[in-house]
Amino acid sequence: MAHEHNYKLTAVWTGNKGDGTKNVRTYDRSHTVSIEGKPELLLTTDNPAVGDKSKLNPEDLLVTAISSCHMLSYLYVCSLEGVVITSYTDNATGIMVEKASGGGNFKEVTLNPIFYVADESMVEKAIELHHKAHEICYIANSVNFEVKCNPTCKVE
Repeated sequence: MAHEHNYKLTAVWTGNKGDGTKNVRTYDRSHTVSIEGKPELLLTTDNPAVGDKSKLNPEDLLVTAISSCHMLSYLYVCSLEGVVITSYTDNATGIMVEKASGGGNFKEVTLNPIFYVADESMVEKAIELHHKAHEICYIANSVNFEVKCNPTCKVE
């Protein structure tokens, strides 16, 4: 039987400079996201003309969610399979395409994990387990674009 998980947050726009959204160029896109018991996120738009490059944006968070979920799934399956990972870094990238008519969509996210195993005998299995991690990654299984993975395994 499926187990349902529920998530709750509060998103608050903080960018009213006095006139609300009276003019598309004069309001700030800043907003906060709060989840009870967790650090507050300060966010903005990715649009460089009206966004704040020092803040996170929803696109950053989408790529982050995929990378993080894959890593956690990967470490889990490695632990179950006796593959000892001693270090893991992912240099993930995402490609989003804007439509001339407005809006857009992500075309792909590519994960580029570099990880170390404790022993040479674990290398082949460690690389193979990225497929299993992808199969069980909740976030990658929830998006409608390709998630690629280019793993690099090194020995401790």
